[in-house]
Amino acid sequence: MRIAIVKLSALGDIVHAMVALQFIKTARPDIEIDWIVEERFAEVLADNPDIRRILTVDLKGLKSSKTGIFQEMAKIRAYAAHAYDLVIDAQGLIKSAVVARMLSRHCAGFDRFSIREKAASWFYGQTVSCPYDSNTIDRNVAVLTQPLGISVSHEQILAKQPFLFYKPFERSLHDYWPNADIQVLFVIGSTWPSRNYPKENYLQVVQGLDANALICWGNEQERETAEWIADRSEAKVLPRLTLNDLKALLARVDLVIGNDTGPTHMAWGLNRPSITLFGPTPVSRIYQTDINKALKSPSRVNPFKLDKNDFSIAEIPARDVIDLANALLSSGKRL
Repeated sequence: MRIAIVKLSALGDIVHAMVALQFIKTARPDIEIDWIVEERFAEVLADNPDIRRILTVDLKGLKSSKTGIFQEMAKIRAYAAHAYDLVIDAQGLIKSAVVARMLSRHCAGFDRFSIREKAASWFYGQTVSCPYDSNTIDRNVAVLTQPLGISVSHEQILAKQPFLFYKPFERSLHDYWPNADIQVLFVIGSTWPSRNYPKENYLQVVQGLDANALICWGNEQERETAEWIADRSEAKVLPRLTLNDLKALLARVDLVIGNDTGPTHMAWGLNRPSITLFGPTPVSRIYQTDINKALKSPSRVNPFKLDKNDFSIAEIPARDVIDLANALLSSGKRL
């Protein structure tokens, strides 16, 4: 059986969907899986043995230039030549539903009560019901496995195998950490300013931990924030990383501390200890485990209408982050 998964973005959402692959292949090893993804995120899927082909699109680029629409449509039609028995749209947006329908008339996705863009469900011949405010990982697993007749339990997800794969570092990062030290990676950026823990708070956490602090960044504003922290501490600002090197780095550090954003969720995908800081987004986006913890600000979050002006993440005491980090690092659960 040949299937295609449509999950175009974003980085953390792709990671949350990828966990389903191991359960699909265990239950149905005969299934061949292709994945349709925005090209800038393709590398997070790279080297996964459960994926046959990674097929890229650049729909994001159409926002700045409409001239590429015919090229993208031709590309998707070419992908349809793989003759999929089923295409599963795990995104639940109109654009992803259109992509799925262009790939095959045999499509599955969320029903109209389970997604924000309800019209997307019109494109599916098979639908999955899962409340929109349910745990994000549970939703991704449900929509990817139920159309295949596969049932996955909460316990199975908790016992998952790491599912992000990588090649050796493309550039040497040896100078950034002494081998004997505890390594803590800080993920200081995200897609919204209100999702970012303040740099002053991060500085307190860096200074409060007896560890080698590494800071990653994804744009110039984040780099400037990282350097502001490093100028006032012994933290080290990493060079800009490829997704391969980010995966390799996450697999090596002892703890990841960061905002509700892709790299922090990747730590969960690699079974690495992590602390995710939440302000205007719901904690139900993650699984909390013995080694993966969350700290949430006092604000109440409506998952159906997120408030980008909710800056309450600043109210999470740095002391709470430090204490939780020390507990994780000293608990004997370091991998």
